[in-house]
Amino acid sequence: MVKAIRITRTGGPDVMSYEDVDLAAPAAGEVRVRHTAIGLNYIDTYFRSGLYPAPLPCGLGLEAAGVVDAVGDGVTTLKTGDRVAYGTGPLGAYSEAQNAPANRLVKIPDGVSDKDAAAMMLKGMTVQYLLRRTYEVQPGDTILFHAAAGGVGLIACQWAKHLGATVIGTAGSKEKADLARKAGADHVILYREEDVPARVREITGGAMVPVVYDGVGKDTFEMSLDCLAPRGLMVSFGNASGAVPPVDIGVLNLKGSLFLTRPSLAGYTATDEDLAMTAADLFDVMAKGVVTADVRQEYALADAAQAHRDLEARKTTGATVLIP
Repeated sequence: MVKAIRITRTGGPDVMSYEDVDLAAPAAGEVRVRHTAIGLNYIDTYFRSGLYPAPLPCGLGLEAAGVVDAVGDGVTTLKTGDRVAYGTGPLGAYSEAQNAPANRLVKIPDGVSDKDAAAMMLKGMTVQYLLRRTYEVQPGDTILFHAAAGGVGLIACQWAKHLGATVIGTAGSKEKADLARKAGADHVILYREEDVPARVREITGGAMVPVVYDGVGKDTFEMSLDCLAPRGLMVSFGNASGAVPPVDIGVLNLKGSLFLTRPSLAGYTATDEDLAMTAADLFDVMAKGVVTADVRQEYALADAAQAHRDLEARKTTGATVLIP
């Protein structure tokens, strides 16, 4: 038996329960990971609320770090005692331990702590595909990244600055704006007080930006389109404020022959080779000190519901981990 967070219905944080669950021995191709730290991500609230459907009852969480303590038949790449992490599931990371496919785990390199790995796998690999593959940021680019003081945003500010970009971020308070600037943002727009497209026009001398990275969703989608240069790319990768309503694609033409994509980490790490490459690139910039996890909140696993409340109320900054 292990302790885990489970849900039997979708809804608010109150649907989450902390209970004993049976954990079978790992099947062929799997290992059992005893978790030492678990990552909290906004996507977890989508599964809890039902925005992203999952068979019920189920666990929550896609990201964790820990130690292999049992190995299933046929596994040759991992052994008992290896420090490992994952950021693409399986669903159920909010638990003391979980069985996971060995080929979807990566070894944590020396010099990277379990907490940092748990906080960085999903968010860090998300930034990797956004900045290096969805739109390959080049020296001299000016980019706009919403929620720049969030877990993904702070990593993106650091990484994009390292790539030579001018980073425009948005934030909801002066305190969050200060965090984004410390992470590398050159300009931070207080979206509750300022006209975001007007400020982007001012900052860029009227040129606007070639790419907007938007993990907020409904509240920022229209303004994001208005920040793009002709033939610019709108990258809508999250729904923190709610799902984007149906879009009339004719708007993309009217606003300058714009491009629109809705990418996901799962899509960019679907193959084992892509997963290994993405994780290796992330660990490389972590080892060089280019990006740091910046874990700012820790909750006991039993308090995961409160962690969700604080996350959705935008009370958190940087990364958050749950500790079993």
